[in-house]
Amino acid sequence: MRTGNPVLNSRAFESFGLQPRDVAAESSPSTTMTVAGTVNRTMFLLALAFCSACFTWSQTFNAVESSSGAAMPWVFGGLIVGFITAMVICFKQTWAPTLSPVYAIAEGLFLGGVSASFEAQYPGIVIQAIGGTFGTLAALLLCYQSGLIRATENFKLGIVAATGGIFFVYLISMIGGFFGFPIPFIHSAGPLGIGFSVVVVIIAALNLVLDFDFIETAAKRGAPKYLEWYGAFALMVTLVWLYLEILRLLSKLNSRN
Repeated sequence: MRTGNPVLNSRAFESFGLQPRDVAAESSPSTTMTVAGTVNRTMFLLALAFCSACFTWSQTFNAVESSSGAAMPWVFGGLIVGFITAMVICFKQTWAPTLSPVYAIAEGLFLGGVSASFEAQYPGIVIQAIGGTFGTLAALLLCYQSGLIRATENFKLGIVAATGGIFFVYLISMIGGFFGFPIPFIHSAGPLGIGFSVVVVIIAALNLVLDFDFIETAAKRGAPKYLEWYGAFALMVTLVWLYLEILRLLSKLNSRN
């Protein structure tokens, strides 16, 4: 998914109709993207995701107690709708104001069910994963604003390449799983499996830096207002990925106890 991808060089920004940094026109905040506007929209999307997650969370726990699968249509429906919506937004950024809330609600439905399933196995794991996700977000935002981490072109290339590699490994594992030959170590609770999850969590977290850089640079260049929603969507995608990977890592660690 695009979370600041592809590497945000001048040509990438030209695809959004943005001007070079040094010649950006001064425009009214009511018609151009701002960092504050993106933050507000991100908070709104997070609130939508939280509300829909609460629904499938309760449905999943009720289903576990009654041994029914009533929650599964909501969970898998959220996964499918979220994926389709994300793909559409990636190729049609102008639709982000309309589809980003749909994505947030769909992902919330999916995450609520997944989180409840993990919580049933390892009580307390969800609050740890949420704390780890937003703690990582806050720490990286502080590092980015202070200049400790800079989104240089080499940094972007490295993160995009690593993200693509992880996607490729997951894809091969999924395809292999259909034929009974998954990649065993990435799902195990052994040292290799835990090490792989740690690496994936780090790469997912560093994708946040690409999102920060996109939002800041687009705002400085007088990007159109709809890119506030696209920036918020990009952050949501990365946060969802980061949360799921932290949840997977914690479950591997808990399974060893």
